[in-house]
Amino acid sequence: MNCSHPIDAAVLADYWLGALTKPEEEDAEEHLFTCDQCGARLREVIALAEGVRQIAREGSLRMVVSDSFLKRAAEEGLRIREYAPPAGGGVQCTVTAEDDILIGRLAANLSGAKRVDLCICDERGVEQLRLPDIPIGSGASSVVVQESITFAKTAPSNKMIMRLVTFDEAGSERLLGEYTFNHTRSLPGPGAW
Repeated sequence: MNCSHPIDAAVLADYWLGALTKPEEEDAEEHLFTCDQCGARLREVIALAEGVRQIAREGSLRMVVSDSFLKRAAEEGLRIREYAPPAGGGVQCTVTAEDDILIGRLAANLSGAKRVDLCICDERGVEQLRLPDIPIGSGASSVVVQESITFAKTAPSNKMIMRLVTFDEAGSERLLGEYTFNHTRSLPGPGAW
């Protein structure tokens, strides 16, 4: 039997996370009690969320994280390798087989920034990827970026440039900071030079 009013996947995710208002939660629960199709979709959302949570715990995602995330990871016994290049500067970096999480701490004056984008650039400074509108805490003085430890352990020696940018009232991009990571491959195997 097909559901005539399926619950949107985003609403199901918010339901699972406990992010709905009380009336929205009650409406979703009432529907889920009677609709097997939406119940099955909720189970899919839960499985997806757990899968993402697992790869995040494994350090395999490139994402912005919080200091509380790092504290919890350290308390769980994960080994965190962290680099903090100065704005406009660079740092020599590597990873070992024992590292679980790789962090770049990007210090910047974020006061007044309503939106901040993280740009990942190649060694020539050409943007390869942009994470738009990243989360920044109120009063934050840095952005904490988790790089994929899986990628870093297999990557050849290379240079990665990260940029934090914001936008003025007219929508023009303004650089908050540029950070260079000079990665040296230390693990043997495919991709090593």
